[in-house]
Amino acid sequence: MARISSSVYTSHVPAIGAAIDLGKSHEPYWEPLFKGYESSKEWLKNEKPDVIFLVYNDHATAFSLEVIPTFAIGTADSYQPADEGWGPRPVPVVKGHSELASHIAQSVIQEDFDLTIVNKMDVDHGLTVPLSLMCGQPSQWPCPVIPFAVNVVQYPVPSGKRCFELGKAIGRAIQSFPKDLNVQIWGTGGMSHQLQGPRAGLINKEFDNAFLDRLVEDPAGLASVPHIDYVREAGSEGIELVMWLIARGAMNDVVNEVWGSDKGVGSKVKSNAPVVKKRFYHVPASNTAVGHLILENV
Repeated sequence: MARISSSVYTSHVPAIGAAIDLGKSHEPYWEPLFKGYESSKEWLKNEKPDVIFLVYNDHATAFSLEVIPTFAIGTADSYQPADEGWGPRPVPVVKGHSELASHIAQSVIQEDFDLTIVNKMDVDHGLTVPLSLMCGQPSQWPCPVIPFAVNVVQYPVPSGKRCFELGKAIGRAIQSFPKDLNVQIWGTGGMSHQLQGPRAGLINKEFDNAFLDRLVEDPAGLASVPHIDYVREAGSEGIELVMWLIARGAMNDVVNEVWGSDKGVGSKVKSNAPVVKKRFYHVPASNTAVGHLILENV
């Protein structure tokens, strides 16, 4: 059966992609950020997955403001890098895994989560920047990728609790896929930032690091944080962090939580908490805080 071996969390700042594409990653401003991902690149080479399930948000490229699905899963065989106004990024075409994506869609929809099935779309920096940070500039990405787009652009957006519960359903779906696949689930976006208005440029280090703490130690409690707290503490675009809860909800200690009749009525038996393999935080990158975590299932 398929399994989720680990989850990866990272910001997807568009300026990071530009710095890579324009050869600026060794400039003094950018070098500390990219050094923070060097060990992560080595980790990914050693722990190469068969498939990456990548949670991100589209920035009005695949979906215009005319039609915005709350949750959309890519079921195509490939995805072209999107032209976001200055030409597509010079990165490889993203190869999909239509068989696993279709299985996840079937399973999750049967658990009463409404997904939009997308058979053709381009993918923007929300998806390609995380791949670049973790993979560098290869001639092709190391494995197939399933894009999973979440609307955190146009209100109303899904709650953290909804995202966390969806992550559990995705985790169950992957575990039920009848082929031996090593799957990683990535949550991207955030951290604190605001792009407009009087608070443009807001960065809240205390909130960001508390979020990282709770994502590891108390994901269920973190899932109950209301939208207004994200907006107040992390800026209007800080709401992207709810996408990290999808990836965290798919980890074994959450998905495999079961009622244990031999442990007493009402008690629970859990898988062990995931192991933190990497934690990194850096400001600023453009006008955004950058957070990064790698968690491994045990």
